[in-house]
Amino acid sequence: MNLFAHFQTAARNELSVMMATGELPPGLDLSRVTAEPPRDATHGDVTTNAAMVVAKAAAMAPKVLAEILAKRLARQPDVLSADVAGPGFINLRLEDTFWPKILDAILAKGDHYGRSELGKGIKSNVEYVSANPTGPLHVGHCRGAVFGDALAELLKVTGYEVSKEYYINDAGAQVDTVARSAFLRYQEALGTDIDEIPSGLYPGEYLIPVGQALAAEHGKVLLTVTEEQWLPIVRNKAIAMMMDLIKNDLASLKIHQDVFFSEKSLHDSGEVRDTVADLREHGHVFEGRLPPPKGELPEGWEDREQTLFRATEFGDDIDRPLLKSDGSYTYFASDVAYTRNKIQRGFKELIYVLGADHGGYVKRLEAVASAIAGPRKVDVIVRLCQLVRLFRNGEPVRMSKRSGEFVTLREVVDEVGADVVRFMMLYRKNEAPLDFDFAKVTEQSKDNAVFYVQYAHARVCSVLRNGAELGRAPVNHDFLLLVDEAERLVVRRLAEYPKMLEGAALAHEPHRISFYLYELASDFHSLWNKGKESPQLRFIVKDDIIITDTRLAFLRAIRYVLSNGLRILGVNPVEEM
Repeated sequence: MNLFAHFQTAARNELSVMMATGELPPGLDLSRVTAEPPRDATHGDVTTNAAMVVAKAAAMAPKVLAEILAKRLARQPDVLSADVAGPGFINLRLEDTFWPKILDAILAKGDHYGRSELGKGIKSNVEYVSANPTGPLHVGHCRGAVFGDALAELLKVTGYEVSKEYYINDAGAQVDTVARSAFLRYQEALGTDIDEIPSGLYPGEYLIPVGQALAAEHGKVLLTVTEEQWLPIVRNKAIAMMMDLIKNDLASLKIHQDVFFSEKSLHDSGEVRDTVADLREHGHVFEGRLPPPKGELPEGWEDREQTLFRATEFGDDIDRPLLKSDGSYTYFASDVAYTRNKIQRGFKELIYVLGADHGGYVKRLEAVASAIAGPRKVDVIVRLCQLVRLFRNGEPVRMSKRSGEFVTLREVVDEVGADVVRFMMLYRKNEAPLDFDFAKVTEQSKDNAVFYVQYAHARVCSVLRNGAELGRAPVNHDFLLLVDEAERLVVRRLAEYPKMLEGAALAHEPHRISFYLYELASDFHSLWNKGKESPQLRFIVKDDIIITDTRLAFLRAIRYVLSNGLRILGVNPVEEM
């Protein structure tokens, strides 16, 4: 049950009735009418902006319309009072008899509480990580991986049809570089002393197993052929093993994507060629020159006539090259073909989770989708994830034993666990820098958000186990007995969960879930501590069966919301700590 959606609908219905009876002019736009939790709980249980957002179009003073609408809303079932505040907000206070309906709804829905049909089955493609297959994932990939995975799950539970996708950049110069680096490790596996890895190649020890596998499979044969002959063999092996490494790293973080899409397949199938031809047919390609970049010219820049995509006609800053000087396709041309492929697969929402250094991609991705989709509406949503800075007891952590250059994702997961990494990566908005201190994220205190939330769930499970041992089954309950203000605060927080989920999904902000769970945990821990001081507020009152069963049922509702939220984040709701 979405309490706020219920009263949003009630407010809109009352306004519609007023339009039908001539009290308001017809055709008013009601789309901006909302119902929210008041910022100050003393103001009531629900507040709506209904009068304020339609007053101007209705040619009425907001407070005058609010007074009329408040009287109508006061007659709604479960409404105790409706008062006008400020410039025209309407604050509703609900009857005590309403709140048990929230708890009953949670118990009835269980693991499905909070799910909705907000997305109406829209096909949404969430592409995240998509790191080049040149080595293990580093901690910089970690945040985008967790964000993208949690966002995909959030969209699923709010009614979207979601595909989680990884784009393998296996057609560029970088994969040739990793192949040449792996060939050195192949020579090393055969007994050659390779000394220091030459500049420009990958020095990481993670390529040693690739060299060993090549030696076991081919013996010395690859030493007897030309680079033109061995390069594709070594490249394919290196990419396959690097992708296995990446998939294993992601699995350690409980990430399993649905599709791993190869860039090379776009070239092999002719999709890149066909996409450029299609754009040309629609007048989106021309031969022209690009203005020189501002500032110092980059190395290799040429002032020449090129085959260009008319990106500026679709909102981009500059037109984009589709062909290199040697006649091969640019990386951008592959991106265009990949976007076309997604649209042809029926996706109406293309979501990209990128690092903060990819901010310049936003306009070009939007331009490409707009040109290819044409009159079909396809939404492009780009979410940028800021850097993660690693610390240990306040001191920066920079180097990795495994890679020699960066701290790998797997090293972080192995040290503190996937649950800690996932929750803490989502405990800041994606656009804000994140400091990850190994000491702080494992301490057992209120300052450690993941511990605090998991501890709340474990405490709930502990009491439910104690109740079961006493033979209590929370079937016969009376939620009207939950009259203490600390209990009511928790109930109100539980009522906010469905609306919070929908708001998080619409804004593409899964961090809202972690914030909410921390607030719910804080409310619960306060109630727990209050029970220590006041025995009548304890969850199990041995000489009062009804209140015990009621509070055990209350705890079941709390457990459902905590566990449901944690599972969206990909965090295990632990039962013991």
